[in-house]
Amino acid sequence: MSPAAQTAVYAAGAVCWRLIDGKVHVLVIHRTVYGDVTIPKGKVDPGESLPQTAVREIQEETGLSVALGVPLGVSRYPLPSGREKIVHYWAAEVDEQAVQRSTFRPNGEVAALEWVTVKRARGYLSYAPDVEILDAFAALVEQGVLGTFSLTVLRHGKAVARSEWDGADESRPLAVRGVSQAAALVDTLAAWAPRRIVSSPAVRCVTTVTPFSAASGVPIKRDAGISQDAWERGEGEIRRVVGKRVRVGKSAVLCTHGPLLAEVLREIALATGTPLGSYASDAAQLEPGAFSVVHLSATNPSSGIISIETHAARA
Repeated sequence: MSPAAQTAVYAAGAVCWRLIDGKVHVLVIHRTVYGDVTIPKGKVDPGESLPQTAVREIQEETGLSVALGVPLGVSRYPLPSGREKIVHYWAAEVDEQAVQRSTFRPNGEVAALEWVTVKRARGYLSYAPDVEILDAFAALVEQGVLGTFSLTVLRHGKAVARSEWDGADESRPLAVRGVSQAAALVDTLAAWAPRRIVSSPAVRCVTTVTPFSAASGVPIKRDAGISQDAWERGEGEIRRVVGKRVRVGKSAVLCTHGPLLAEVLREIALATGTPLGSYASDAAQLEPGAFSVVHLSATNPSSGIISIETHAARA
């Protein structure tokens, strides 16, 4: 087999869901050419992240604008070419405004959209890998943790080294690579539609989230409670900052410093009644410009952390 045939094809999609008459329904698509029924998904375009692909493909195939929720898993299966296809999936709640604004029209790729119950979808989907993803979604429904919000814990981009900076550490700027990382974050962070941005006042943190703030219109709230200077003086207020974000229950980005990451993850666990474990320290092992997305129940955050996904820096 040639090296080209051995190269995997990456794709992403989501189980889109909504409540109809108080019951969970999921969206399936009837594809025009293949005559099959599938979960919305599509291949990664050059330069895209997987979350970005999932949101874009759903928009293109269904006309729906969505924000990603809990990750549901990964499907792997061989293509006729001999290459492996690897598809990452999330849950994605669809509100009534998104339904009303949908721009979908039957086309050469998708003939129709249909909202069906989970039970009907299980016997309706054409492919076993899709059914496995649906089963992961159904488990969330049974646990009562389907409606979620996310806290994205972001380490600032690559900064100029302390040894190369004469000013105060809080004013130390991003390096050229860090500026590129900040720009690359914009479309990926948007996949979870954060409604708040909380940042350490340090220049390197604020600059990291400024491109996303400019693109999304979400203002940056500077909070010394998650600054490295305050933390090193023993004056950090990570518990206050994290507690408020959990209490408010809206998706948010928290941009802070490497030495504080483990404590931020620990405080999220404590604020949600989640037993501490290696998952928290693993999620805190972030390189500059990387982030972990912590998913929590929107109706009962004290039920614990539902899932954590970690994404590497992209520049």
